[in-house]
Amino acid sequence: MNSELTAIASFFETEYPLNKEGLRELLSLFKVVNYKKGTQILRSTQQEKELRFLNKGVIREYYTTPEKEININFYTKPQFITDLSSFVNDLNTKKNQESLTDIELLSIGKKEFRELLEKYQCGKSFIDLSFQKLLKHKELLEYNRVTKTADELYKELFIYKPNWLEKIPQYHIASYLDVTPETLSRIRKRIS
Repeated sequence: MNSELTAIASFFETEYPLNKEGLRELLSLFKVVNYKKGTQILRSTQQEKELRFLNKGVIREYYTTPEKEININFYTKPQFITDLSSFVNDLNTKKNQESLTDIELLSIGKKEFRELLEKYQCGKSFIDLSFQKLLKHKELLEYNRVTKTADELYKELFIYKPNWLEKIPQYHIASYLDVTPETLSRIRKRIS
């Protein structure tokens, strides 16, 4: 197996078991795609046409308003980065994604992916499990953002997502916490 496919193979073996033949066929359909730092990977109002897996690098996910950009997530480890709602329901996304470093993605077209899931009768369970995880994560994120202070949210990042604090520029962390960079600087001084 190619070294580029090791992380995604491990992901499928533990999260969404397919039979060995189905997994082999699925992995053979993924293409390796490299992007430079600063590349726009996804734009709001686009429709997701590929299932994308981050193999290496860092991606920020954000919303835009006429006044500002609001960071909503960062991807720093091998995982799927596709807007599943857009991908599954053939809808335009509201999200944007940008590479914060050079990145390596694995991607498969929507049509090929759907055909494979139908062939191996695992399509519905894959989509259902994916949406359950997505909704659980989104609910926790929304709850935290509404009920916790920026100090508390930063402490959680410090404990649960220390790689974000190492790999992501502080002004992006400030946007994620919905504070100014100066306020984040004060929070960091209080906590350290």
